[in-house]
Amino acid sequence: MPLDQRFKGVGAALITPFDEQNAIDYPGLKRLIDLVTEGGSDYLVVQGTTGESPTVNSREKREILAFTIKNNSKSLPIVYGLGGNDTQSVLDCIKETDFTGVDAILSVCPYYNKPTQEGIIAHFTAIADASPVPVLLYNVPGRTVINMKPDTIIALAGHANIIGIKDAGGSIEQSMELASRVPDDFLLLSGDDNLVTTMVSVGWHGVISVIANAFPKEFGELTWHALEGRFKEAAKLQLAFLEFDTLLYVESNPVGIKKCLEIKGICSSAVRLPLLKASQALGEKLEKAMVREGFI
Repeated sequence: MPLDQRFKGVGAALITPFDEQNAIDYPGLKRLIDLVTEGGSDYLVVQGTTGESPTVNSREKREILAFTIKNNSKSLPIVYGLGGNDTQSVLDCIKETDFTGVDAILSVCPYYNKPTQEGIIAHFTAIADASPVPVLLYNVPGRTVINMKPDTIIALAGHANIIGIKDAGGSIEQSMELASRVPDDFLLLSGDDNLVTTMVSVGWHGVISVIANAFPKEFGELTWHALEGRFKEAAKLQLAFLEFDTLLYVESNPVGIKKCLEIKGICSSAVRLPLLKASQALGEKLEKAMVREGFI
């Protein structure tokens, strides 16, 4: 089976805009979808971590997905975040979901329970067996406490319905090992914006990006420079984002990127508790960095 080209390049991990009463801001979501699609993102990721999925209820998730599909003017591929730490609940959710317009799901490594690597394999095997669309694994040990080890990922790569992984582990060594061991048709997608050029240089295929929410054109250029072997150009853009990328996470994700979108006039920076809106100090630093790098 050939590599699934739909998910090569940049997937924008869409934030969920809220109004000041904490309701979904659909006009803001429409402006966001237009920004990232017109800016050149290759696909859309709905209700991943950056979409504040832990505090968006199941009804809202369905409505956000339907709205995104309806307003996907360029018919970009859509990846839907569908995972959790209770395997049976995930399977029930799969049964209840209308996958019309969904091209794949992104499913996070089980958190809090602290399963063994064998438990992780059993969890994702059950999900892949049940899912009517392909599955992208999501390794993010900074949030789940568990790292999916290379042997575990290689074992899961053998499942016909598991087509790739988003890895936000931050380990170049693990990235290199995976690139050297996975099948040729297995997608390797960075979950760390600041490592895209490095990871592509050792064989990765793109990124599911936070930064692409606000700066899809610039981050798309960075990623495709790297994918097409123009590493000098990619590195220049990567270094321009370096300080900026660090600032985004000072007060947790998606607090920083939502402030950037507010500065750009796309939507409010409102987030749901227990997250808080960006502090004035962080907002000033982000705006200063955006001006300095020519992002606004």
